[in-house]
Amino acid sequence: MKFMKNILFVLFTLLITTCYAQKPTEVPKPSEKPIDLGNPADVIIYIVLPLCAVLFFFIWRGKRNKTNK
Repeated sequence: MKFMKNILFVLFTLLITTCYAQKPTEVPKPSEKPIDLGNPADVIIYIVLPLCAVLFFFIWRGKRNKTNK
């Protein structure tokens, strides 16, 4: 029983210390504004590039499966 209390105490202490950990001040903070889809840079970064990455992944996987057969 004492072993379980010690484990719970350690876990609780780790939980509390991680909850109250201080954020670094030099790191830029995320913006509070939503993504502006009127800005071409935002459209390219948040829509076009992820779609290209997914498309290239499926093309690569298809070519890899054909060479394995």
